[in-house]
Amino acid sequence: MATERFFDFKSLDEIRSEAARLGVGISFEEKLEAVFRPVKIADRTIGNSMGIHPMEGCDGTLEGKPDELTVRRWRRFGEGGAKLIWGEATAVVPEGLANPRQLLINEENLKSIAELVRVARSAHVERYGTDSDLLVGLQLTHSGRYSYRRPLIAYHHPQADKVTYLDKAKSVRIPADYPVMSDDDLERLEDAYVAAARRTYKAGFDFIDIKQCHTYLLNELLGARTRPGKYGGDFEGRTRFIRNVLGKIRAELGNSVLIASRVNAFDGVPFAKDPKTGVGVPIPFELPYRHSFGVDQNDPLKEDLSEPIELIRLMRSHGVSMINVSMGSPYYNMHYGRPFERSPDDGYYTPEHPLIGVARHFRITGAIQKAFPDLVVVGTGYSWLRQFLLNAGEWNLRNGRVTVVATGRGAIAYPDYAHDAKKYGTLQHSRVCLAISYCTNLMRAKNNELGQYPAGCVPRDEVYTAVYKEFLVSRGKPHSAKARP
Repeated sequence: MATERFFDFKSLDEIRSEAARLGVGISFEEKLEAVFRPVKIADRTIGNSMGIHPMEGCDGTLEGKPDELTVRRWRRFGEGGAKLIWGEATAVVPEGLANPRQLLINEENLKSIAELVRVARSAHVERYGTDSDLLVGLQLTHSGRYSYRRPLIAYHHPQADKVTYLDKAKSVRIPADYPVMSDDDLERLEDAYVAAARRTYKAGFDFIDIKQCHTYLLNELLGARTRPGKYGGDFEGRTRFIRNVLGKIRAELGNSVLIASRVNAFDGVPFAKDPKTGVGVPIPFELPYRHSFGVDQNDPLKEDLSEPIELIRLMRSHGVSMINVSMGSPYYNMHYGRPFERSPDDGYYTPEHPLIGVARHFRITGAIQKAFPDLVVVGTGYSWLRQFLLNAGEWNLRNGRVTVVATGRGAIAYPDYAHDAKKYGTLQHSRVCLAISYCTNLMRAKNNELGQYPAGCVPRDEVYTAVYKEFLVSRGKPHSAKARP
C-alpha cells in the first residue's frame, strides 16, 4: 500500500466497481438533482444542498486579523455557488491559537473579521444577483493541546501524549507531570466563548459554530473519562462545558441566534509511522479503552455512536440547529478525517484504501441523520472522490443519509465546484482536489519571517504554487510541485 496509487478512475462505472470490490456499501448517482434542492435551516432557507467546510489558510496577520489571502479565499468562496459557507476556525483567546496566523476574534479585530462576511456576500450578489439564500457562519475554537504557544491539555491521554510535542524543536513530548487545565481555567473559558459568540453575531455572521472536532480542546473534553473534577469522568461531566456554553449564549443572545457545532463522532486512536514500512499503525493501547470520544471501548478501532448521538440530542435541547459530522485528528490519525492519496511530509502511508475512509464518513453521518431525520446534518469525507464527489453526495442525499454535502480541501482547490455543477451537470476533473497534501505541508511549515506559511492548493492555484516553491527553496529542495493527473 505504501507505493500504491489509488485514484485512477475515468468514469463512474470504474469507481462504482472499486467500491463494490471493496464492499464499502456506497454508490454514485449519474444525474445531479438533489444537490440543487433548497434546505431549510431554522427560519432560513439556503438555495442548494452544497456547502464549504471551515478551511483555514493560516494567513491572517500576527494580530489575528484577516490579511490579503484571507479576504481572497472568502471572496472565492462567496462567488463559488455553494449556499452554506462554514467559516474557518477562529480562536476565542490568544492562548488558544493553533498557529501564529490563525484568526482571533476580539474587539480590536471585529471590524476586519466582519469584512469577511461583507466580501463573501458581495461576491455572491455580483455573480448570482442575490444573497438572500446564502448562509455564512464562523467557527469558534480553542486549540487545546495543539495551541502553538504551549499545549493546553484537558487530561493526559497516554497515546496522544506520545505524539504531542511540548517542544517540537527539541522533540520533547508531553511528560507525565505536565499540568492539565484546571476547572477554574475552563470556567473562565466558557465566558470567553460567550463573548466570542456575541462578537460573531455582532459582526453579521448568520450562525455560530462551537467547534468540537479534530481533537482540539472541546473535543478532547468529550473523551476525558480519566479527568477528575466537574469537567471529566462520566458523560454529564464531559459534556458540562458545552452545556454551560450553550446555556450562557442563549441567556445572553436569546433564541434568535443560530447555533451549530462541528463534532467528532469518532476520534479513533492515535497512529504512528511504522519505521520499517512507513505505514500508519495504531500506537499500542490497553483495553478497555478509556480515552477519546465515539470509540468502542472494547475495540477502539471501531466507532460506538451511542455517546455522539446522545450529545447531539443534548445539544438540540439547547437550541443547536445544525450539526457538521467529522472524525479523527489531523495530527495523529488523519486517514480517518481526510482520506488521502499522498500523505503529508510528516505523516504516514495510509493503512487502508482511501475509499474505505470515505465510506466510514458516509456510514457514520448516515447513522446520525437516521437518528435525527429532521435535523440539518452536514457531511464530510468527499474531497478524495475528486470529480465524482457530488455524485456520491447525490446518492447520500437521495437515500436520506445527509442534508448538506460539503467539501473542505475540495473547495480550496475548486471554490467554483457548486457553480460548475449547476452549469455543466458535472465537475471539471482538471480543477478538483487531488488529496496529495501539499496544503498540509504548508500549514505545518514554519516561516521564520512570517511565522507561518499560508496554506492553499499548490497544484490548482498559482498563488500557492509560488508559495510552495519558496518553501522548497528554503529547505534546499527541488522546485517541482507538480500535480499527478
